[in-house]
Amino acid sequence: MPSSSLLSISGCFFCSVLSLFTAVAFAGDPYIFYDWTVSYIAASPLGVKQQVIGIEGQFPGPILNVTTNWNVVVNVKNKLDEPLLLTWNGIQQRKNSWQDGVLGTNCPIPAGWNWTYQFQVKDQIGSFFYFPSLSFQRAGGGYGGIIINNRDVIPVPFGTPDGDITLFISDWYTKSHKDLRKHIEKEIDLGAPDGILFNGLGPYRYDDALVPNGIPYEMINVEPGKTYRFRVHNVGISTSLNFRIQNHNLLLVETEGSYTVQQNYANMDIHVGQSYSFLVTMDQNATSDYYVVASPRFVNSSAWARTAGVAILHYSNSQGPASGPLPDPPNDADPFFSMNQARSIRWNVSASAARPNPQGSFKYGDITVTEVYVILNRPAELIDGNWRTTLNGISYLAPSTPLKLAQQFDIPGIYKLDFPNRLMSRPAKVDTSIINGTYKGFIEIILQNNDTSVQSYHLDGYAFFIVGMDYGVWTENSRGTYNKWDGVARSTTQVFPGAWTAVLVYLDNDGIWNLRTQNLNSWYLGQEVYLSVVNPEITEKSEMPLPENTIYCGLLSQLQKDQSQRVKFSGAPSPLAKVNRTFVIAFAVALLAAFIR
Repeated sequence: MPSSSLLSISGCFFCSVLSLFTAVAFAGDPYIFYDWTVSYIAASPLGVKQQVIGIEGQFPGPILNVTTNWNVVVNVKNKLDEPLLLTWNGIQQRKNSWQDGVLGTNCPIPAGWNWTYQFQVKDQIGSFFYFPSLSFQRAGGGYGGIIINNRDVIPVPFGTPDGDITLFISDWYTKSHKDLRKHIEKEIDLGAPDGILFNGLGPYRYDDALVPNGIPYEMINVEPGKTYRFRVHNVGISTSLNFRIQNHNLLLVETEGSYTVQQNYANMDIHVGQSYSFLVTMDQNATSDYYVVASPRFVNSSAWARTAGVAILHYSNSQGPASGPLPDPPNDADPFFSMNQARSIRWNVSASAARPNPQGSFKYGDITVTEVYVILNRPAELIDGNWRTTLNGISYLAPSTPLKLAQQFDIPGIYKLDFPNRLMSRPAKVDTSIINGTYKGFIEIILQNNDTSVQSYHLDGYAFFIVGMDYGVWTENSRGTYNKWDGVARSTTQVFPGAWTAVLVYLDNDGIWNLRTQNLNSWYLGQEVYLSVVNPEITEKSEMPLPENTIYCGLLSQLQKDQSQRVKFSGAPSPLAKVNRTFVIAFAVALLAAFIR
C-alpha cells in the first residue's frame, strides 16, 4: 500500500494505535489525541446554501470516542472570525474546571489562535456532546458527539449491540447565528424554525406540499433482526422535540452517564441539551422503509406544522420507500404526558457504571441537605434599557476577567459570592453574583419556571439527582413527593412552564461551575449563574493547577504571551512528550501495516 494511502487511513484508528502504545509503554491511563480546526463551511441543510460552523470540515463535527478514565487531548484551531470556546456537555472535568470551556472559567480562543484542552473522563460512561458556548454559535453548528465506553472489567447491563448510531436532532434557521443573536438582543421572537435537522440534514420528502424537492436527508442503514444502540442528542436552540421510529420500540438504557431501568417507549420527549440511549431491534417485516421523526412539542402555531424532522430507517431487505403519514406524536393538549414520561425514567440502582459497585450504592436519599436554593426564572424584561433574562432577579454579567482566573490570582471586585437563595423583593438587575457552595455539602436546587415555554437546565461538573417535578409553585410540603431512592442522575433536566423541578447535588468537585439554561435565547440574555466550590484543605488531590497554556484576558492581559510562544499542551506533560516521537510514529506505522496485512 503506498504511503499516501496509509496517511489517508482514519485518524481515529491512528489515535487508537498511539493510545495502545501509550498504555503498554507507560503506567497509568491511556491518552488519545485529536487535532481539530473549527471553521465556516458551506452547507445546504434545508436546500438553501448557507454558512455553518464545521469541525475538520464536517457538520456535525467528529465523534469523540473514548473509554472511562482515558486522558483526552484536543488541540482546537479557531478559524472563525470571532472568539471561540468549546464546552463538553456533561463531562464532569473532575477537579479541573480549567477545561470547562465557558466564559466563567476560560478566556476565549481569539480568531486565528489555537488552544489545547486536556482532561480525563474520570469515572464516567455514557452519551454526551460538545458545542461552542459563546455568542449563539451553537445555532450555527460546531457540535459533535462524545461516547465514553465502559472499561472491559465493568459489565454493561445489556447485550452488546450490533451497531452504534449517533443522531443529532435540532431546530434550525437559515439565518446565521449572528443574525439570530441580533434578533434576540432586540427581543424579536425567532418564530418557528425553518426546519428540524437530523445530523445536519433536512427532512425526507414525506409530504410534497410541505417538503421541497432536493433536500438531502439522513438514511440509517440497518440489518433485519439486529439490535442497535441509538444515541440521540437535542442540540437545538430552544425547541423540545419528540423522537420516535415508526413501528419500533425504544428501549431506554442510558441517559447522560447513568444506566436507567430498562423500559420500552413508543416515543420520547427530548428537551434542549438532553441526551438518551435507546436499544432498537429491527423486528419488522421491511415491506417498506420506516420514518424516524423528531417533531416540535409544546407549540400551538400552524407555522410549526411544516417543521418536522424526518430521517429514514432502511432495512437491507426493504421492499420500497417509506410513504404515507408520519407516526402520530403525543397529544399536546395533555400537559401531564411529558411530565409523567420524565418521572418514569429511573436510575438502575443494581447496575455498575464507571466503577464495579452498583450505581445505587450512593444512597443520596440518606444524606442531610446543607443548602437550599429556590431559583426562579422569568421571561425577558427590560433592565437598564436592554432585554435581559434573570434567575432570582439577577441577569448574569460575564466579566472581562473570567471568574476562575480572578479566583486564582486573588483579584478583588470581579464577582460577589452573594447569589440569593430566593427571589428578592427588589427590581431585577444585571450583576456578577455567584453561588458560594460548601465543599462536600449537599445542595437542594428547586428550579421554578415562570416562563411560558419549557426550559432545560444544565450544571457543569456534576450529575445531579432529579428527585421531583410538578406543576404549580414549590413549597416545603413538596418534599413529600420526592423520589429518594432511584431518581436518575444526569446533568440536564427540563422544567415545564408553570412548574418546578427539584434536584440534589453532592458538591465534591472543586472548581467554578456553570448552571445555565440550555435554551440559547434565554442563556444569551443572562439566564445563568456560577457555583463556586472550594476545598479548604489544599492537597495533591484538590484542584488541578493552572494550565501552562492558559490564555489571559481582562485585567490579566499583560500576562499573555504571543501565540508562537505558548505551549501546545496544557497541564502535566503527556506521556508521548517523554519519549522519542520518531520511535512512537515508527512503532505506530508498523502496527498499522501489520493490521492492514
